[in-house]
Amino acid sequence: MIRVMIADDQAMVRTGFGMIIGAQPDMELIGEAADGVEAVAMARKLKPDVALFDIRMPRMDGLEALRLLAGPGVADPIKVVVVTTFDLDEYVHQALRNGAAGFLLKDSGPALLVEAVRAAVSGDALISPSITVRLLEHLSPPAPTGDDGGLSPRELDVVKLAARGLTNAEIATQLFISVGTVKTHLGSVQTKLGARNRVEIAAWAWERRLVG
Repeated sequence: MIRVMIADDQAMVRTGFGMIIGAQPDMELIGEAADGVEAVAMARKLKPDVALFDIRMPRMDGLEALRLLAGPGVADPIKVVVVTTFDLDEYVHQALRNGAAGFLLKDSGPALLVEAVRAAVSGDALISPSITVRLLEHLSPPAPTGDDGGLSPRELDVVKLAARGLTNAEIATQLFISVGTVKTHLGSVQTKLGARNRVEIAAWAWERRLVG
């Protein structure tokens, strides 16, 4: 069973997400928090497989809670998917830098929410497609051309597809390779770029305008 925790200051949202999670045969809801301070304490105590965090919460916002649970230097990071109404660029960028294992808008629908939880568990990271497109246009200035991070052409192919939000299985299908080969490439990419997860890989690709 995938153990899921929810943090949102709106009771209706927590109930709605809880019903979606509870309807999945392989998932269970193990805790709900109404603010960031409570969310951090609960996540550290319960150690969920995946936590769903809103951004704007009382006492501590979701981005700071995310940083404490999954940010740089955290020894045993929790997989946190940010699910929010607010898709401002600075929020998305900070969430990625703070170790988010996905970024969804609340109007993405139940299917995408469930897919994001499963993706986080398997080491993938799902980003709402509309956010991905806008990040490509506005996130940050282009890096100097020719900065390929020492990646091979095939590794760059994998990175570009991962940055568009494709899962390992979808990348394998597109490139006519096995899922195991995709994971091997991503592992090599993480080492070369010093990235802790595929979200950081995607951020690297977006910043260099590698995805058209």
